[in-house]
Amino acid sequence: MINWVEGKREESYALLRIMSGFLLFWHGSANLLELPIANPHNPPEWVLLSAGILSFVGGILLMLGLFVRHTGFICSGFLAVAYFLAYGHKAFLPYENGGELAVLYSFVFLYISANGPGVWS
Repeated sequence: MINWVEGKREESYALLRIMSGFLLFWHGSANLLELPIANPHNPPEWVLLSAGILSFVGGILLMLGLFVRHTGFICSGFLAVAYFLAYGHKAFLPYENGGELAVLYSFVFLYISANGPGVWS
């Protein structure tokens, strides 16, 4: 049916790892350097600094494929905590409280942690 993706498991996983790291990197860049824009939610300074460092450095490491298991696990936990701090108290379901991306990223990074660096690392 979709023959062109047959046998591309390793490459598609590498793209997931690299793009997830890329997006995390830019989130950290927005928190630390206000590039490309400043964080529009105006969180406390300690949140900007800690989340910015974890996102910035974690994104770079994931894109390069360095220390992937550890970095993925730390980022997964970081986003789980971020979900509960920022969204979990508003409503029960992530769709209701706006925390869908934090939950999704948390599980993506947990998956990346379980699978390791893969190809292109």
